[in-house]
Amino acid sequence: MLETSFPAGFNLAVVDRSEILVRAWGGFSYALAPKIETARDTIYDLASLTKVVSTTTLALWLVENRQWKLSDPVAKWLPGFPRDDLTVFQLLTHTSGQIPHVPFFHLGQHPRSIRRAVYDESTRGDTPGTVLYSDLNFMLLGWAIAACSGQNLDQLFRSVIADPLGMIDTRYRPRKRDLHRIAATERNGDQRLDKELVWGEVHDGNAWSLNGVAGHAGLFAPADDLVRFVQALLNLRRHPVLRSATISAMTRVQAGHQPDVRGLGWRLEPETWGAWPEGTYWHTGFTGTSLLISPSANMGVILLMNAIHPSRQLERQEHVREMIHRAIAKWIA
Repeated sequence: MLETSFPAGFNLAVVDRSEILVRAWGGFSYALAPKIETARDTIYDLASLTKVVSTTTLALWLVENRQWKLSDPVAKWLPGFPRDDLTVFQLLTHTSGQIPHVPFFHLGQHPRSIRRAVYDESTRGDTPGTVLYSDLNFMLLGWAIAACSGQNLDQLFRSVIADPLGMIDTRYRPRKRDLHRIAATERNGDQRLDKELVWGEVHDGNAWSLNGVAGHAGLFAPADDLVRFVQALLNLRRHPVLRSATISAMTRVQAGHQPDVRGLGWRLEPETWGAWPEGTYWHTGFTGTSLLISPSANMGVILLMNAIHPSRQLERQEHVREMIHRAIAKWIA
């Protein structure tokens, strides 16, 4: 049953603060002929893990450096943004009232047109307050971070996060010479103007329309780079980017209730993934990626799958995620 239901390929790492406890990989990074086997250093499209690995970390770094406040109106940093009642905090906690997704990529690769369309869509959002997960929140955050810092999002990610953590192969817009290392994603999907196999560039259509750099998606990474990212969060008092108090605020309840409890950027209380201790935080990505960090258990789980390759089967993807995390939770109980 596992053989017929498992995604094309995977990379798994289970870590504590100082060691890698489990490291496994298998399947195919490219499952069409001629097939390419998954390797330890296969690079994955992180999809919405971009929201926590890059955007959330940068947003909180700006707070620590007193460049902005979570209470700041979004319009303070985005001139022309038509809402003066939305704040950085609401974007981070998905409490802005924005709808989950709009296929802006139908406008083509025209970043200015995409931004205008996102601004226009924001005027049709609900009243802020209730948790409603939305890519639009983090698209706006990405632009606001760039405006506040005066740097492009990809450049800021490299200098603030990737270089200090030694994430040498994590980047937006992966290099063409690394194509053989990159896990392919979807063929004939709904994220492009023309049907095609997406391989070596971001799967998400709206991130593609923004030339591969966005607050909600666009980051690519191998599992071993994310091991460094997760272990740094488990060693919160020695984190090279964020202070321990900031990480504590990031990972405690800020909004929502089951089944969608939110910290800052991160989800909390993964009930469907097994009996994880209180304080566990997590996030997923549409392509089949996920991170789970449990400080009280001194454990992190990095699971990267090209689960929508060559075509998406979302129920299969979630079944495998639940199965793996439940098994690990039972192992540490």
